[in-house]
Amino acid sequence: MDKNFEYNKPWILQRADPYVYRHTDGKYYFTASVPEYDKIVLRCGETLEGLKDAKEVEVWHKHESGPMSKHIWAPEIHFLFGKWYIYYAGGEVEDIWKIRPYVLECQGPDPMVDPWIEKGKMTRAKSDEFSFEAFSLDATVFENNGDWYYIWAEKVGVGKQISNLYIARMENGYTLATDQVLLTTPDYDWERHGFWVNEGPAVIKRNGKIFMTYSASDTGINYCMGMLTADEDSDLLDPLSWHKSRQPVLASSAEHVVYGPGHNSFTVDEEGNDILVYHARTETEIIGDPLYNPNRHAMLMKFGWKDGRPDFNYD
Repeated sequence: MDKNFEYNKPWILQRADPYVYRHTDGKYYFTASVPEYDKIVLRCGETLEGLKDAKEVEVWHKHESGPMSKHIWAPEIHFLFGKWYIYYAGGEVEDIWKIRPYVLECQGPDPMVDPWIEKGKMTRAKSDEFSFEAFSLDATVFENNGDWYYIWAEKVGVGKQISNLYIARMENGYTLATDQVLLTTPDYDWERHGFWVNEGPAVIKRNGKIFMTYSASDTGINYCMGMLTADEDSDLLDPLSWHKSRQPVLASSAEHVVYGPGHNSFTVDEEGNDILVYHARTETEIIGDPLYNPNRHAMLMKFGWKDGRPDFNYD
């Protein structure tokens, strides 16, 4: 990164839920929710800074009706099982909150130009009767000890409902091999502003540990990041393998004019420094419904490690 690059400032404007993936060839790929919630876009660059002005390509557009016709949210691009996949969520014009997780599969080696096909809704394990029956979104995937895992948010209960995070092992890029396991529910006060929410998971592995950050509370200035930790050699499908931090690991900062930080991903810059990619606002007063206010901007934070754990510090 250029030494004059300003971290924790708007990097790519009006791109919420930002996801950056660095491929084995060193290229960076960027995707995010667009304010219209009607398409999936990709950027590619040789550097993180280059992504800011890189040409944005629309690789998929919402349907006119039925599944995947409304609220196209939080796409992530990954390479696993020898293919490119995009994981995203979408609703229906006829029922705009019928949000479910879907999968696109690229039919070639270049995700920017090769065609993408729909694999439909993420397929749950045959023995699982519950997953993806309710409001489900924000899927991410990660590999550990040769296995791939899928983590997502799903709402349960009545009334406003509660958004929990679940995990399952994957059979392939669009099918789960195991039943869902509950990882975390909004236990603490900072996870319960406006709505009771755990969502937006992201994973980084280091020092024999797996760190899973997630976002909590509604999408305004109370939005913040929590974290779970597990040993990489533990049974990741055992809820007791995961320890939840009592306090958020990243929250709003008036000093740095960063409000509602969250829905992050992890990458490294060209020098190998760890980078937190996240969205946030630069104002406290939100006009209209926060969900439809476009001023959540993608930002970057260079972070370090303290006592073997990631240390997210605005300075």
